[in-house]
Amino acid sequence: MNKTATMPSPASPLSPASATTAPAAPAVARPAFRVEHPGTEAARMFLRNPSAIVGMVMLLLVLLVAIAGPWVFPADPFEIKAAPLTPPFSEEAWLGTDYLGRDVLTALIYGGRATLLVGAVAALLSVVIGITLGAFAGYYGGKIDAALMKLTEFFQVLPALLFAMVVVTLFSPTLVTVTLAIGIVSWTGTARLTRAEFMKFRGLEFVRAERAIGARDARIIWKVILPNALPPLVVSATLAIGAAILFEAGLSFLGLGDPNQMSWGLMIGSSRQYVLSCWWAVAFPGAAIFVTVLAVSLIGDGLNDALNPKLRER
Repeated sequence: MNKTATMPSPASPLSPASATTAPAAPAVARPAFRVEHPGTEAARMFLRNPSAIVGMVMLLLVLLVAIAGPWVFPADPFEIKAAPLTPPFSEEAWLGTDYLGRDVLTALIYGGRATLLVGAVAALLSVVIGITLGAFAGYYGGKIDAALMKLTEFFQVLPALLFAMVVVTLFSPTLVTVTLAIGIVSWTGTARLTRAEFMKFRGLEFVRAERAIGARDARIIWKVILPNALPPLVVSATLAIGAAILFEAGLSFLGLGDPNQMSWGLMIGSSRQYVLSCWWAVAFPGAAIFVTVLAVSLIGDGLNDALNPKLRER
């Protein structure tokens, strides 16, 4: 007897079985990751650096004391407040007095303004000179590069401190002349760094594209190449502030600072002959310079790690 196998009929599209086996609609593809802005990434890397945060906090405290201190303690830093050589932690003067009887704490607060101002302005001046000369040398090359590099080498072989001393002596020791002298002798390193960055970028495709559409050299230098070359220049500018502060302290120590403006270098220089009997008049401004330069150096190292793509993966 032949038995005929009955095949199951295909399920109807409206049957429950077909409803459960129907393929689902394809999901909309989403990006696997979100592209982070380079500035945001650099800020995040900087804030994750403990030493950079410590340097930032130290520098903010120094700035707070230098800016708000004269309002909290209004006084004349050159005023005789107590007996000369009064030791620190006394009722007359918290940090003692120098060989003339001037309050060391008051001089320390008011001297921070002049020292920080000279350091910041002198560093800015050196960076502006260095970036300008280095940009022209690296972008144009040829005879312009050779001439500007000869000028850079001339300033590099000059003894920086001796040249600054000559400038200050010729034009009287004031904050302006000290600032100009420091800025004039401190730009060579920034110029060489800028030249190297411009030589690296001037042959790339995005610079050639700007030339192809008829962009002027000024636009290519300042608006196309310079923004891409800024990261190492920012680090160099930060470190230049600490170097300028030390330079100003050295000139004031040698007696070439502004005698009418209290500064940390002037405090050390005026009391250097009494260091054995009046150590606090030298130690406290020296500690202030040390803390400030250390803070700037830590910030510079943090910026270097944050802005340098090769160091972000460490």
